Amino acid sequence: MNLRTVTARPAVAVLAVVTLALGALPASAGTRSPGTTRPALAAATLAAAPTVDVANVNAHLQQLQTFATGNGGNRATGTAGHTATTTYLQQKLQAAGYTVTVQTCTTCAGSAKNIIADWPGGDTANTYMFGAHSDSVSAGPGINDDGSGTATLLEAALQLAANRPTMANHLRFGWWAGEEQGLIGSKFYVNSLTTAQKSAIKAYGTFDMIASTNGGYFVTGTDAVAVKLREYFTSINVPTETSTECCSDDGSFRNAGIPSSINSTGASYTKTSAQVTKWGGTAGQAYDPCYHRACDSYPSNVNTTSLGRWANAELYAAWNLTTGTPTGNDFSLSLSPGTGAVTPGSSATATVSTATTSGSAQTVTLTSSGAPAGVSVTFSPASVTSGGTSTMTLASTTATTPGAYTITVTGTGTATRSASYTLTVDSTGGCAGAGQKLGNAGFESGTTPWTATTGVIGANTGDAAPRTGTRDAKLGGYGSTRTDTLTQSVTLPAGCGSYRLTFYLKIVTSETTSTTQYDKLTVKVGTTTLQTFSNLNAGAYTLRSYDLAAFAGQTVTVGFTGTEDSSLKTSFVIDDTALTVA
Repeated sequence: MNLRTVTARPAVAVLAVVTLALGALPASAGTRSPGTTRPALAAATLAAAPTVDVANVNAHLQQLQTFATGNGGNRATGTAGHTATTTYLQQKLQAAGYTVTVQTCTTCAGSAKNIIADWPGGDTANTYMFGAHSDSVSAGPGINDDGSGTATLLEAALQLAANRPTMANHLRFGWWAGEEQGLIGSKFYVNSLTTAQKSAIKAYGTFDMIASTNGGYFVTGTDAVAVKLREYFTSINVPTETSTECCSDDGSFRNAGIPSSINSTGASYTKTSAQVTKWGGTAGQAYDPCYHRACDSYPSNVNTTSLGRWANAELYAAWNLTTGTPTGNDFSLSLSPGTGAVTPGSSATATVSTATTSGSAQTVTLTSSGAPAGVSVTFSPASVTSGGTSTMTLASTTATTPGAYTITVTGTGTATRSASYTLTVDSTGGCAGAGQKLGNAGFESGTTPWTATTGVIGANTGDAAPRTGTRDAKLGGYGSTRTDTLTQSVTLPAGCGSYRLTFYLKIVTSETTSTTQYDKLTVKVGTTTLQTFSNLNAGAYTLRSYDLAAFAGQTVTVGFTGTEDSSLKTSFVIDDTALTVA
């Protein structure tokens, strides 16, 4: 894993072109490996899915350790240890029946090799891809980082091949060189693809460090691979979280517009007490104490339990996304926020988000039901291509009866999907103009009416990825002396019963201190400081809430100011804001 920010780069020239050889293979019954357990999901879902024996994964890791031991103690890109690794992958995959492309990465150290393996058959216009990086750092053999991803994906690929399923969609695996030098190999591969080839990849999941000895279970993304991984872990009662660590080869794909996820057990960040309660381990220590060190070796730096779980999760996702009878196009639908409050005569808005979950993108027509008399629901636009968003506006008249109402938003395409929105219509009393007062509260429609330092609001990725939607606000994260601001002026009506500012805040830091506030985020309304956060408050998205009743009847400025010192970055990431008057 390479803990650096991923940014898009210009395409580079390529000397190798990926050529796919396609052909259907006959199906046969799946076999169950000894010593493994099948997840407790419905039989119809998992009947055909084979399982992975972790002993086979360990055998691959032993080989990787041998390659490192015999070649200077590492498998870094451009070394003999890395060459031995890619040769091993190529031979195993070709023997199993994969079409293997050995792509020379001319921008990598030593013109190293990417290994791309396609299983014959399936609709190549609907390709699902799984990847890991095959190199290590020069400091050690890289058994967890990323021998664990390399070995589990190899064994998942071999088990799928051994069962020779009928393919509905196309399946591709990739092992990348040069990840530790800046995601070079995966960037080279993505840049070698045509626009049509990129569009054909419906989801990409990267697996980087999945056997951390003090780790957790992090599935970070909303693509179809991430959905299936969460489904698997739910089936075996293992909770997952979204990671705040960055970055790996998913960034190369995401920057090219391909839905992507990063999946891991964690690197150098420290485990919290809440995570110990959830997964076990030791609080206050790194997920992988041997991250980028010589002690990242086999077998001492391998958590066999997580290794086996991830191997089976990978195969479960690959099998259920690509095998069986071809499926039709499908999509998901969600609302943000899912609740709102208005007084008669006012309105509220929410963002309707859609995503393609199988097949190709389709037109989704949006409608609603359940709105009370006096409330109209409109969508702009009224139909979207799955993967797009629409703004829902709920407008009430002065004759609307106060109460709580459940409104169902329905998307209709080749399938029908729906989500619920709870609308509270408050009594007017002496409160005129209640409702949600912040404009562009989820940052999804540009920057207006926010005033912000350039670059604060945007489609951030990695450790600054949005909580919902595709955009958020990130203050800091530069590792140098800097001040970022984010403000919006709001008028609060008088005479209402409740005035509440809420937002979700994620804090990601590289600071190592447990006592000193080097980087800070100050939250203010007007000249009043509501709270100050710092690098000492690092953690995942958490809802923050403040009572603003003292500002009733005033026009105030809601403001966020992030300051960083001269080194070691801290990112303050804000999403899903609201200032609700009721």
